[in-house]
Amino acid sequence: MAMNRRDALKSVMVMMGGTMVGSTAILTGCAPEQQIEGLNFSPEDIAFLDEIGDTIIPETDTPGAKATGIGAFMVMMVKDTYDAEQQKTFVDGLNSIRKDFKSTKGSDFVEASAEDRLAYLNGMYEQYKTSKGGEAKVINMLRDLTVLGYFSSEIGATQALNYVEVPGRFDPCIPWNEGDKAYAI
Repeated sequence: MAMNRRDALKSVMVMMGGTMVGSTAILTGCAPEQQIEGLNFSPEDIAFLDEIGDTIIPETDTPGAKATGIGAFMVMMVKDTYDAEQQKTFVDGLNSIRKDFKSTKGSDFVEASAEDRLAYLNGMYEQYKTSKGGEAKVINMLRDLTVLGYFSSEIGATQALNYVEVPGRFDPCIPWNEGDKAYAI
């Protein structure tokens, strides 16, 4: 029985629980029909997303998410693959984060310490796990977009992962030890 590319992608989506970023676009094969017209993000919005991404994947011995231009990646994914409802959830969630963080911490997110940012985002994630709805959904979107953008970038694939260029040599048994980097192909 032959399986085409679309059926294979649908099978992967089902195995992953259908939570993959841009699932609407993958299943339909194109951008969703209903999107927010004129959805624009300012340079300040992109810088804000860079800081959120860098809080999720900070710089360690490898560059953080900000170094990959994660904010611009998130904007592209939201504009090109999210439907109108998802776009509204994302934009409303970002506005809520800005407003709530400033009222809670007394400063803007981008000016706050890494510890304050992380504590705030972790609190949002705990809220998401218990409520599964509302504005807390944006933390799941931000996490998924950050991980996808970072590990599919050149920096993530070559510096955070153990990159093997394809086509490469087939080696069915590769030694792996605890603490070794995962492989990217």
